[in-house]
Amino acid sequence: MDLIRINTAGSVDDGKSTLIGRFLYDSQALTIEQEALIEKKTKEKGLEDLDFSVITDGLIAEREQGITIDVAHIYFSTESRKFIIADSPGHVEYTRNMVTGASNSEVSVILIDSRKGVLEQTHRHYFISRLLKLHTVVFCINKMDLSDYSEDVFLNIAADIDKMIAQFPPLAQQTQIIPISSLKGDNIVLASENMDWYKGATLSGILHTIDTRAVQPLGFRFDVQQVQHVQNTEFTDYRAYAGKVTSGTVKVGDEILVIPSLQKSIVTEIRKFKTTFDTATAGQSIQIRLRDNIDISRGMVLVHEISEHLLKREIEATVVWMDEKPATTSGKYMLEAGSRSVVSKIQSINAVIPPEKPLAPYQASELRLNDIGQIRLKLGGPVFLDVFEDNRQNGAFILIDTQTNNTVAVGFVA
Repeated sequence: MDLIRINTAGSVDDGKSTLIGRFLYDSQALTIEQEALIEKKTKEKGLEDLDFSVITDGLIAEREQGITIDVAHIYFSTESRKFIIADSPGHVEYTRNMVTGASNSEVSVILIDSRKGVLEQTHRHYFISRLLKLHTVVFCINKMDLSDYSEDVFLNIAADIDKMIAQFPPLAQQTQIIPISSLKGDNIVLASENMDWYKGATLSGILHTIDTRAVQPLGFRFDVQQVQHVQNTEFTDYRAYAGKVTSGTVKVGDEILVIPSLQKSIVTEIRKFKTTFDTATAGQSIQIRLRDNIDISRGMVLVHEISEHLLKREIEATVVWMDEKPATTSGKYMLEAGSRSVVSKIQSINAVIPPEKPLAPYQASELRLNDIGQIRLKLGGPVFLDVFEDNRQNGAFILIDTQTNNTVAVGFVA
């Protein structure tokens, strides 16, 4: 059963909680206890329509008070597909949380209040969806019931969305625009009878037909996390390299290259616990055995062929600054990607990009909280990263302040 990871985003009170609750309710993915809670809270508040927001509001209240949760994750499944929904806060100051929620997603669902139209946060959320190279972006124009289900309202907002998208260069990213009412259930799972002028798919229909597997094959990258050397009655002189296939595919018999040493060998076994495989693909955590006894340690990477970019000691990157302490060109940080880490220094801040005006970047001497900037980093050594546009799985990193140990930025190699 396919798994789709979804990030929901929107401004405050755009109806994200109600959308998620309605989607779960109409998909029959709620427990009996959750349905009873909805009915109970609805009666307590004296509402005519079911209050679906109670499903996620407990998490949101806790999260936005800064107690324990930054991004709420909801897990559920239907007969044909599994879903993980990352529900991010809507406030402008929580942009960093939206990046966190969307970083592992394939789909972004961006809500827009039909009465307010496209706002600054809409631009920001779409910009981040592009920055993260998400497979699909679905714009849900919500609360259509409060706009009398007007086709003109929908078309005007859709035109503004198209205008926003047209500001950017073409990108291999699917976009959909749907008129919905989370409260009434229009076009969430069931087609709306109130908007018979809309002939497209429902939100559920779109999410069930997205095929994220139809992507360009990526180069093989294996992040070595641990060297395992076992000597017992079952395994004699057993030496294997444990880690995760970051991208691509590896097979028994493949010739691999170790970076940074550039030594070559042949894959003789792929194992997970007591089971052996002929092939391993992206996302799998495995052990790889090689024909030759090569000096390999944590932080090294196995590939099929070398790319010049993997060995660079200076990189250009787009970063989202996530710390209250501004970034400056004098700042030194620990750059981490997978099991790899290296000291880095910001050589230059080339530009700050306002998401609402992406074609009007401006110069700045520092990056502040939630700023999106283009920088140049000097590295203490190569960290074996691809250009993010070429390999999303091996093109991102985080920066950590060496003094406070705070994660201060997430970056994408340009």
